[in-house]
Amino acid sequence: MAAKEHWKTEPDDHDYPAASDYLSLIMDKGEVTNAVAALRKASITHYKAKDLLRASRLELLPPDNVHVKKDLGKVQAGNLLSPVLLLRGRVDADVPLTVADGFHRICASYRLDEDADIPCRIV
Repeated sequence: MAAKEHWKTEPDDHDYPAASDYLSLIMDKGEVTNAVAALRKASITHYKAKDLLRASRLELLPPDNVHVKKDLGKVQAGNLLSPVLLLRGRVDADVPLTVADGFHRICASYRLDEDADIPCRIV
């Protein structure tokens, strides 16, 4: 796929409830509330797709995964992708990076260019 992805400057409003839903599976309610509030306030930074996958220890999804395919289609159509929301891992505690929202966008971006800089909010 020859298209380069284009990114929005801010996450979509619906990304925060999605992050909250996921985080509620691995954190208690108070921690989720604090994490999502911190993500809303965090500034945008950039990390390479390949580094996000390595730090999260997640497996790259195939291009025919329905959500990855949808994001690749958005890129082909010239639509903007939303930045991803992350919780920083801790190497000293063997805790990987947590992708609170945007895993499929990371995988789609990797499929286009593993060295792509992905806009992120990380806390």
